[in-house]
Amino acid sequence: MAVKISTTEKGSPAQRYGLKGCTLLSIDGHEINDMLDYEFYSSGAFLELAVMKDGALCYIPVQKKEYEPLGCNFESYLIDKTHSCKNKCMFCFIDQMPKGMRETLYFKDDDERLSFLFGNYVTLTNLSEREVERIKTMHISPINISVHTTNPELRVKMMKNKHAGDVLRYIDEFAKAYIQMNCQLVLCRGINDGAELRRSLETLIKLYPAVQSIAAVPSGLTKYREGLYPLEPYDKETALEVLDILEEYGEKCYKRHGVRIIYPSDEWYLLAEREMPPRDFYDSFCQLENGVGMWRLLYDEFMETLKETRSPLLPKKIDLATGELAYPLICELAQAMQTKMRNVKIEVHEIKNEFFGGNVTVAGLITGTDLIKQLKGKLTSRTLGIPEVMLREERDKFLDDITVKELERELCVRVRIMPQRGDDLVQALLK
Repeated sequence: MAVKISTTEKGSPAQRYGLKGCTLLSIDGHEINDMLDYEFYSSGAFLELAVMKDGALCYIPVQKKEYEPLGCNFESYLIDKTHSCKNKCMFCFIDQMPKGMRETLYFKDDDERLSFLFGNYVTLTNLSEREVERIKTMHISPINISVHTTNPELRVKMMKNKHAGDVLRYIDEFAKAYIQMNCQLVLCRGINDGAELRRSLETLIKLYPAVQSIAAVPSGLTKYREGLYPLEPYDKETALEVLDILEEYGEKCYKRHGVRIIYPSDEWYLLAEREMPPRDFYDSFCQLENGVGMWRLLYDEFMETLKETRSPLLPKKIDLATGELAYPLICELAQAMQTKMRNVKIEVHEIKNEFFGGNVTVAGLITGTDLIKQLKGKLTSRTLGIPEVMLREERDKFLDDITVKELERELCVRVRIMPQRGDDLVQALLK
């Protein structure tokens, strides 16, 4: 694939060799089809680039440090188009969203390149045999896999993809090729929990150390499930049943390997009303993005920093908004700060997700609409703190496209973005 080099990084080899505006054809004779090809074949110290420059084919020898980035930027980051998901999973959140939201929110990626580059999870159903071999040849590792179940027939049923069961063999192939994997199990009540969960765990832990971690999360269900598989949310009793299995197998792994491998997401403990595990339970916190250990890490970082932080000289007052799931934790942190610092007042507001409804309780899915509706006339200060996970990457819009400025105008407050790290949160509250 020929790809146009749109810009080059300042001070990079690409800038030194004048590659801006050139069309890259190959590196050392290897065609560049996407960003993985580019990163892999450009890592060497001595390269020969085939490029089109000013309408002529040129071969440019490049010398640089080994693994030093070449420094080319392309019109599309991946070079190739993002691979979209071919599954129709019974629990897919995107299929449960209301109509009329921005188009990008309805795109389902299932791209092994994004797994390696950004930690996205893939189901393996999109992989061709060529791509599987490339992962093994290039030793692309780790790769994050949405497994859900190791029962081939059940996986086909859950994902509505006739190939979903067959591709489970790739997990074994990756293990034999020493590719490290982080696995995810989205559990659906009465479907892939119970005996099926035990089966999945037993299959995957046999592949340690290739399978480094297994996170289990409950399926998120919105009120927009008309025509979809009739799933039931977990309650206290059923969450306890799941936790017992996960902790049982995690303890076995710990005794055998010194690491638990299996990590329940924080939501299980909150649903089950069971105390959160201590910090060492989570080993290296390898599945934070799945909501595994976030509660414990935030709590410990906050409390450790609070001990070493002096009270502000002037009074501080702030309102905080969060989702139902995090509300008890944020209240506990706020109370701890107010107990130590008598001139600090924090009012925590629990925002129910009326926009999505169902059992959606995480702060990251709260919309501007719900914030305005539930906070108007209830704020006690002129400053509203909201967690950064509520906003898009641009940090200026909520999922429903309401901007931070619109929120400020509607509530007559100044919005302050609260960081996710506990130590940073202490400082942000005292600004």
